[in-house]
Amino acid sequence: MRLRDVEFPGHDGLRLAGRLNLPDGEPRAWALYAHCFTCGKDVLAAARIAAGLTRAGIAVLRFDFAGIGGSAGDFADTNYTTAVEDLLGAAAFLRREHAAPALLVGHSFGGAVVLGAAAQIPEVKAVATVAAPSAATHVLGMLDRTAIAALRAGTPAVDVELFQRHFTFKPQFVADLEAARVHDAIARLPCALLALHSPQDELVAPDNAQRILATAPQPKSFIALDGADHLLTRREDADYAARVIATWAERYLPPAPPATRDLEHVSVSESGGRPWACDLHVGRHELVADEPETAGGADTGPTPIQYLEAALAACTAMTVRMVANHKGWPLAGINVEIHLRTTRAGDRNDTHLDRDIELLGALDDTQRAYLLQIANRCPVHRILTGQVEVTTRLKSVGFAGESATSKAEM
Repeated sequence: MRLRDVEFPGHDGLRLAGRLNLPDGEPRAWALYAHCFTCGKDVLAAARIAAGLTRAGIAVLRFDFAGIGGSAGDFADTNYTTAVEDLLGAAAFLRREHAAPALLVGHSFGGAVVLGAAAQIPEVKAVATVAAPSAATHVLGMLDRTAIAALRAGTPAVDVELFQRHFTFKPQFVADLEAARVHDAIARLPCALLALHSPQDELVAPDNAQRILATAPQPKSFIALDGADHLLTRREDADYAARVIATWAERYLPPAPPATRDLEHVSVSESGGRPWACDLHVGRHELVADEPETAGGADTGPTPIQYLEAALAACTAMTVRMVANHKGWPLAGINVEIHLRTTRAGDRNDTHLDRDIELLGALDDTQRAYLLQIANRCPVHRILTGQVEVTTRLKSVGFAGESATSKAEM
């Protein structure tokens, strides 16, 4: 999977910041992801669901609504209508630069947005909502009654704290929500609908999903995200939602193109929602790297250094096994342990790897000595002990979404 940052115009021409999740091969379809209220494109749910869809061959554009994250604009001047227009701007960008979206995914407030926009994007074949409200006015429940009353009375601006952040609201925000006709948009939905909702949702009650499904025409489906919270803050919940959406959407999306993925390709992208966690895409395999809790991580996977140690250990075991099998020697099993030590020598760090190898089976001393020498010939050992040069290229993205590359040697 590859990530690419892009920018494109939203409502009133405001610059919106987006991120493309791209499969290694040709995408089978393109999708738009609309984030939850005040959240942003890089929260855990957005990052994990986008990554999960990309693993299924679907390219995903997630972006910050105007006034949020990296996008331009003043949040106080935004509302439900501007969010719909921002989504239409994202669809126009995909249509112009790549291909129009066939799938819309919206989380919470973003779910109401995709429901309101779907009929205005003729190429859309499927819409999936996650914890979506059935009416735009549900957002007002996040504001206290005093703030709502003040805005309805014409107070020019009211400051409200949401999720330990401060946001300014104007009367136009309330008026726009109350004028929105999400119910009518759902009734006219021109494509398939999947509603995912947790029975334990603490912010948007699950009966919202019931009202959405009761209003929407067929085909429509429901999946309970049992045990999940509203924001899908657990990785396993976001990953499950992504798998469900990808599987459900298969019926409505074009068939997957022939596989062209480079099985040796390695790429890494941030997991989202975790301080240091990264998703590792190695050929067709998906792994996770992280740091321990003592270093500020969430300990959701091995550290990069541990992956390095594991690479040497695994390569050693494979190489020794290949030679023993080729010679027909009675090697019953191999255990390899790696211990990395770093010492300071002047202005540089010296690294030493201790490798302990246990060879099981009825091997004689000559065979054991030979296999011990073979361990030093494994490919990873040769890479680590040979001359290594790293070439680093910096990729930058312009407004049109095209990547420019500069090169630096290190």
